Amino acid sequence: MTPAVATLLDLPFPSPGGSVELFLDLYTGGQPLIPAAAFMLASGGKPPLLPQGLHLLNVSGKCLEGRAFNAYVERLRAAVTSAIQPEEVSTLHLHHLAFGASPALLRALPVARRIALVHGTDLLYASMYPDQRDVLQHCARAVDTIVVPTKAMADRLLALAPGTTRRKIELIPWGIPDQLLSSAASPRPRRTDHLRLLYAGRLASEKGVEALVDSLTATPATELSIAAPPAQFHALAPLLHRLGVHVHYLGWLRRPQLWKAFADHDVLVMPSTTFEAMGLVALEAQACGLPVLYQPVPGLNETLASTGMATDFSTPATLTRDLTRLRTTSGLLVALRTAGRANAARYPLSATATALTDLGRQLN
Repeated sequence: MTPAVATLLDLPFPSPGGSVELFLDLYTGGQPLIPAAAFMLASGGKPPLLPQGLHLLNVSGKCLEGRAFNAYVERLRAAVTSAIQPEEVSTLHLHHLAFGASPALLRALPVARRIALVHGTDLLYASMYPDQRDVLQHCARAVDTIVVPTKAMADRLLALAPGTTRRKIELIPWGIPDQLLSSAASPRPRRTDHLRLLYAGRLASEKGVEALVDSLTATPATELSIAAPPAQFHALAPLLHRLGVHVHYLGWLRRPQLWKAFADHDVLVMPSTTFEAMGLVALEAQACGLPVLYQPVPGLNETLASTGMATDFSTPATLTRDLTRLRTTSGLLVALRTAGRANAARYPLSATATALTDLGRQLN
């Protein structure tokens, strides 16, 4: 039976990032939570081992502006049209209101119901590139409903697309795999008096890692590990060398490896400077019993609130004070672990999938 949902993420497989992990969690695997015709882009070179249910489109030339962008969208549309039969698709899941996938799906399947799912990079790039802002506004008008994971995302979307009515916006939090909530690893005992910090994710400028490492130069008794894509860590290396900050580089870990790495650390740090759509890696850490120290930007302050510890990574004195509290205050890490596990339990991925499926049925 052909899935009634079609969805496309115009990123090459594999790519790092929370939106990719959410996409794969929802639509791929032997028993996907949402059966779908799910597509990403081919990356070239040796074909990777694909998750069951994922298909790759051989479309090149991804870009953000001008005529080249319109030509890229048209190539995506043609590839989608040749890959599926329009009459077999009743609902589109449009991940990202910006970029090329959503306008391509809208052109390829014009009569299907349309559910948009907004991610942080949509809003970031729409604020940076006029053409992407136009795409976001066009898609926001064209869809039947827009799903955001936090209220902060709704506010930012409305600032970029002020003609969008709030009645069109649905709040459905993203989730983390249910099995992680039921079989989380426990933190290992502290080996030293040092506080073992972990950063996990992309190293884009808005993630705030530069401020983190700069502030750590004034913070004693800490050890920092970074799990990030190799090319991005290589680009960070000159700054680390200049500041004299030693980092344990873990590579770019597959999620089961990352979940195991959580147990070797005392705190996950999230120094994001602008906003986070939801902060899924923070919830995964909490599910595994790893406390979270975070910059209280929109999105994260909604997802974590008092279940993590808020700080200011850009102010060395504040960061030093809060890291010292975590290292020396009896019972504080234990209390944060307990609160974090309870918070993560509120966000099972199965609930996200059920809410999205129910929303599609309501559009009939």
